[in-house]
Amino acid sequence: MIALNLLVKEGAGVLNRITKIILEHKGNITDIDVTGKRKERVMIYVEIEDIKESEKLIKQLSALDSVFKATEVVPLKAACDKKIVVLGGGAQLADIAKGAINEADRHNLRGERISVEVIPTVGEEELEKAIKAAGNMTKTEAVVLGGSLMGGKITDAVKEIREKGLIVISTNMAGSAPKECDLVVTEPVQAGVMSVTAIADTASFEIEKQRKRVY
Repeated sequence: MIALNLLVKEGAGVLNRITKIILEHKGNITDIDVTGKRKERVMIYVEIEDIKESEKLIKQLSALDSVFKATEVVPLKAACDKKIVVLGGGAQLADIAKGAINEADRHNLRGERISVEVIPTVGEEELEKAIKAAGNMTKTEAVVLGGSLMGGKITDAVKEIREKGLIVISTNMAGSAPKECDLVVTEPVQAGVMSVTAIADTASFEIEKQRKRVY
């Protein structure tokens, strides 16, 4: 597998031309993400399997008028296999992150590659969008919600990402959202810890046996 960063000119049809060349090399795209945008330039990250002539592929991509630069990089998989996204606001957010990062460190020493991303977010509509976005993020397997009140559109967003197979853990708070989560954990640090054990292959914790419990 190879991974490429492509600095391209923003515009219709750019991605189509890139994927067409990859297809000509019989490559299988396993991951693709727009990682940054500045003015009219966009950075695209792509992971491709079954590429036998990577130098030739990079040369062809670089020759496209819409591609400013094509660079082979270390695949994200080398640093991250699984991601936990922490959403919400206030002091709880920091405590959840502390628990998740400390626990991830323990499991990463055993061979896991778990990363923790913290996105401070407040407001019903903002949280709804953030939860849905987290559900679409590459390698995200669990979302942790920290706050004092969540419901309405946030609850609908929780249902949506759980239907996609993501695990959602919430701190104990008012509102309807916690009732739709896989697990409710009162202590924020412990909520972060349990989010890691829920997705780690090196943990004996089984989320299926804990669903709908409140700790």
